[in-house]
Amino acid sequence: MELSNHQLERRFVWSLGLTSLILVAEVVGGLWTGSLALLSDAAHVFLDILALAMSYAALRVAARPADERHTYGFHRWQVLAALANGVTLLVVAVGIFREAGHRLQVPGPILAGPMLAVATLGLGVNLLVALVLRKHDHHDLNARSAFWHVLGDALSSIGVIGAGLVILATGWTLVDPLVSMLIGIIIVLGASRILREAIHILVEGVPEGMTARRVGEVMSQVPGVSGVHDLHIWSVSPGYVALSAHVVLADQSLTQAQQVQDGLRQALAQHFGIRHTTIQFECTECDQCMRGKEVRCV
Repeated sequence: MELSNHQLERRFVWSLGLTSLILVAEVVGGLWTGSLALLSDAAHVFLDILALAMSYAALRVAARPADERHTYGFHRWQVLAALANGVTLLVVAVGIFREAGHRLQVPGPILAGPMLAVATLGLGVNLLVALVLRKHDHHDLNARSAFWHVLGDALSSIGVIGAGLVILATGWTLVDPLVSMLIGIIIVLGASRILREAIHILVEGVPEGMTARRVGEVMSQVPGVSGVHDLHIWSVSPGYVALSAHVVLADQSLTQAQQVQDGLRQALAQHFGIRHTTIQFECTECDQCMRGKEVRCV
């Protein structure tokens, strides 16, 4: 069952509050213990907060109705928020890699016990936030990017806990920058996935799960349709797919054309979930239609 916008907004507010607590704990703990892995995780948590804040703001803006200057509404703000999330994640990952390379060359002392305690606290709160956000709309790139931010941070906390256990057992402090690099890789992978999908939407690519050829074939199978051309399919935002096309009909009455229109809309909604369509009908014998006394094609 999908959440309403109001319910999702409340979940974002709760998630922001809980994640802010993690940030404070990990920054203080990282500076106290000297753990780069903990500070790297804190950087990821900061990006979680930024992602949640942007996602929350985009959700509020996207709920505004369309107006004369924004006829599609404000749905693209959610895509822009996801794009910004992906870019900032990459910036943080570069910083983590640079600092980890320095720590590998010049290792420093690490207080493994407090590091382990703070990371465990962070893992618990991250899992709680992930549970709060778990019932997001899986077609919503904005909510999904925030969810994966938090889930990725939970995985990072597990890495920090592992590093703390290794340092406690063996005293091998190099595991700390190595785990930091692993966290950086997790961040890059998540950011790349979000950026790829957001950019695909912004350049108006055909949505995932369909091709223009397949959509054209389904439309051509509707009774009364002779052909389809100038077919365009794009996403205004994830889950909000739009289509425009020229559809060729045989010479027929307006009533018959309306039946074809209804059939096209039903087929597109049933097969692809496309409900926003702009279809222009053309006749195979338009010249004859224009010369006749009765307008019989549209």
